[in-house]
Amino acid sequence: MKLWAISDLHLGTPANLSAFMAMGHYPDDWLILAGDIGERISVLDHAFCESVRRFKQVIWVPGNHELWTVPEIGSDIPVLAGEARYRKLVELARQHGVLTPEDPYPVWPGAAGPIEIVPLFLLYDYSFGPPGMSTEEVVAWAREERAVAADEMLLSLEPWPSREAWCAERCRLSEQRLCELDPEVPKVLINHFPLRRDLIDIPRVPRFVPWCGTQKTENWHRRFNAAVVVSGHLHVRRTDWRDGTRFEEVSLGYPQQWNSGKDLHHYLREILPG
Repeated sequence: MKLWAISDLHLGTPANLSAFMAMGHYPDDWLILAGDIGERISVLDHAFCESVRRFKQVIWVPGNHELWTVPEIGSDIPVLAGEARYRKLVELARQHGVLTPEDPYPVWPGAAGPIEIVPLFLLYDYSFGPPGMSTEEVVAWAREERAVAADEMLLSLEPWPSREAWCAERCRLSEQRLCELDPEVPKVLINHFPLRRDLIDIPRVPRFVPWCGTQKTENWHRRFNAAVVVSGHLHVRRTDWRDGTRFEEVSLGYPQQWNSGKDLHHYLREILPG
């Protein structure tokens, strides 16, 4: 029995969708989908349907792409934005039996257990940018080297007054739930965005960091006894260690960022037993 993880499948891309549909079956294993599965609700619906057919249990956290306000092509699904869109995605996941950040945290039943599996939705607040700058200054600083996030146009804040406010509330809610867990039981923390600034290394767009997380979570791996932290977003697959905790970046990415000569199994990251 294994716990696998992958993120940034971007199934709106034909090559990625083809690889996903050719993926094998893992009837005894669990799968983490760590965000950026696709931009449209219909795509996510399809991904959930296919994933639960292949795995015993599926766990999902949202990426920024799922939260984009985009029309549903050839569908009567209404266009939803911001918090309302996130709630709709949670509802959709539950219809498929997929666990979300809003559900009770499951305990891993494999030989490595007990380990609590903790899906999170924390967003970002621009605090990974240069210290002392306002949000507007951070965005301008990033733009100086052509780092511009589509989120600024497509990820609605509704009904929150700012991205920072939404991120602060998500961190508060998640922190509250984590503090209620048994501190002696190890955790697998799952968030689309990295929990630490020092894990971000994107040579192709080094100034993309403002859209990559929040300093509020810098020490969560220590505070909450994390055995493993799973994230995506960067499209830079890697394993790092901090304070005895394993950090896994599990992105697939766009077609030019992975080898289409290899099947998707090659890109599933084994989280447990590990």
